[in-house]
Amino acid sequence: MLVDGVLAFFLTLLSLGPVLKVGPAWQLPLVAATTIPVAFRRKYPLQAFVISGCALAVDLLVARGPGGVAILAVLILLYTLAAYRPRRVSVPGLLVSVVGALAVVAARAPHSIGAPDVILLAVVVSSGTAVVAWVLGDSMQYRRAYLKALEDRAARLERERGTQAQIAAAAERARIARELHDVIAHNVSVMVVQADGAGFALRTQPERAGQALAAIAQTGRQALAEMRRLLGVLRSGDEQAGLAPVPGLDQIRELIEQARDAGMSVSLTVFGAPRPLSEGAELAAYRVVQESLTNTRKHGGLAAAAAVTMSYEPDALLLQMTDDGLGAAAAPDGIGHGLTGMRERIEMYGGTVQAGPLPGGGYQVTARLPYAVAGTGEPARNGAAPAGDRAADRAGDRGADRAGDRGADRAGDRGADRAGDRAGSRSESTA
Repeated sequence: MLVDGVLAFFLTLLSLGPVLKVGPAWQLPLVAATTIPVAFRRKYPLQAFVISGCALAVDLLVARGPGGVAILAVLILLYTLAAYRPRRVSVPGLLVSVVGALAVVAARAPHSIGAPDVILLAVVVSSGTAVVAWVLGDSMQYRRAYLKALEDRAARLERERGTQAQIAAAAERARIARELHDVIAHNVSVMVVQADGAGFALRTQPERAGQALAAIAQTGRQALAEMRRLLGVLRSGDEQAGLAPVPGLDQIRELIEQARDAGMSVSLTVFGAPRPLSEGAELAAYRVVQESLTNTRKHGGLAAAAAVTMSYEPDALLLQMTDDGLGAAAAPDGIGHGLTGMRERIEMYGGTVQAGPLPGGGYQVTARLPYAVAGTGEPARNGAAPAGDRAADRAGDRGADRAGDRGADRAGDRGADRAGDRAGSRSESTA
């Protein structure tokens, strides 16, 4: 309103000047009624155009006013009508403007001008300016609607992308939780029962206790094998992958060689002294490198080269995969779960993943995997066992002594028999 008010003020000043010089004073309200509606053109485009057009028609046809700047005000209002109202409203306004321009030219044309000149003046100068003003306003309305549609679409896609990422993460967590429950709950419960039986039979029947302990070890190995198979095939669903050992950091070089054999230019750089990680953490790091190379092969282009850097920092393993491919210019192939899977694997061990295109082209993935949370084993100092092992041994001795003292006379034979039977059945099922 402020901008349009300033425009209307200057148009009024410029149009009142000629009237004050040559015209009668009663024409001043007509000129003011033509230019002042410009101040309300955005809020009331149709009403402002009607009032200004009627006042200009009376001024030009009845009062024989000079027109001039007042005509410019009507053209501005015609532009606004086409820019802010649908065509069913703006097209009649254009027709009225063209007909009015032709009528004014026909009524006020000097007699000395021939008919061809009058037609040219009416069509090109008067009607042509009205058509140009309407076309500009209609184009502005179309462009504004197009930009609004693009903004709405981008916002909707952003919401859908965030929702689908959350759904994918929730589904992944639920699937991992279900599979891990099936693997761990059964095996751990069997190991607990066997450990109780071994504790009862430890003093009276050592051979039965040894059998129970062997069954515990076998059950633990079976649980680790099943978990290993689960982590290897959970995403792909390929049961044959369970027959191969779980890949880790040592297999990254083989992964690099495999990518090179496929025709990709890949380099590997290692900084620092290697530190041990748990099998699950090494598997997560391996999968991140594997997924990054796969994304480079899929989205980076045929000539994309990749660089893999492994930095053993004091508190964490830093993995950085960089390529010189298309980066942000790569064509999307749908909403995948590769990055979601990376984050889920690394965050399960307390790490973080950052991924995105580089400003100069290419793509970079950075994963940070802390040693402490990832289950790093610290070496023994001065030949002594770690504090955790010593505590476990002391706790095991105390538990075995208490269990043996309480149950040796009362339930030793019964616990040994149960442990031996379960160990034998478990060994047969494992085999």
